[in-house]
Amino acid sequence: MTRETPSLPKRAVSEAVGTALLLAAVVGSGIMGERLAGGNVAIALLANTMATGAVLVALIYGLAPISGAHFNPAVTAANTIGGDLAWRDLPGYVAAQIVGAFTGVAVAHLMFELPVFSVSQHARTGVAQLLSEAVATFGLLLVIGRCARGRAPVAIAVGAYVTAAYWFTASTSFANPAVTLARAFSDTFAGIRPADAPGFVLAQLMGAAGATLLLRWFAAAPAAHDRDGKDVSHAKIPRTVSMHR
Repeated sequence: MTRETPSLPKRAVSEAVGTALLLAAVVGSGIMGERLAGGNVAIALLANTMATGAVLVALIYGLAPISGAHFNPAVTAANTIGGDLAWRDLPGYVAAQIVGAFTGVAVAHLMFELPVFSVSQHARTGVAQLLSEAVATFGLLLVIGRCARGRAPVAIAVGAYVTAAYWFTASTSFANPAVTLARAFSDTFAGIRPADAPGFVLAQLMGAAGATLLLRWFAAAPAAHDRDGKDVSHAKIPRTVSMHR
């Protein structure tokens, strides 16, 4: 029996709730880590990393059956281009993710008795930061695409990748436009200045585009030839690649 796809409102709520909980974990653990670390930034970042990686695993396992557990406009765009999500559903997903991201920031602030929103003063600028975001997003989408296509556990792979990317990128791997926009209104350990956010988003989209192109190339059928040696593989190359097949 084929499982019926949940309605768009249910999928949108799943994306909003999942993204909100993700941001609550990212921002909340950043605040907690900074308060308990006694000025040791490495310890604060480690706490932030562990909480983010763990919550991603849990949220993807829990919500993937409903909406695919994207929580990220870049992932949603890649799924849409790959044919796994209808173009008409794209705006609803992205809107839900952005609303969820800002909700998560607000909830985290309220849990720690901070203003609901505060403009971040955390500077994250420069070529190294932008390159980091392009690399982080490229790797994230590559991991999702290949694991999903190979039936590997996407949740564990994403949690592991994000945990590592926190430490091997200069930007601490935002890799998510909705997360970036919302964190611009959190003047905490996890924040980013609003002036720096557009550059991050552009770099993330560039990284996502690169990963999508590579995934399509990986998915293309190998060259086939007829008896005369003529290349006939063009008829076998799929036009899209599925991110959550």
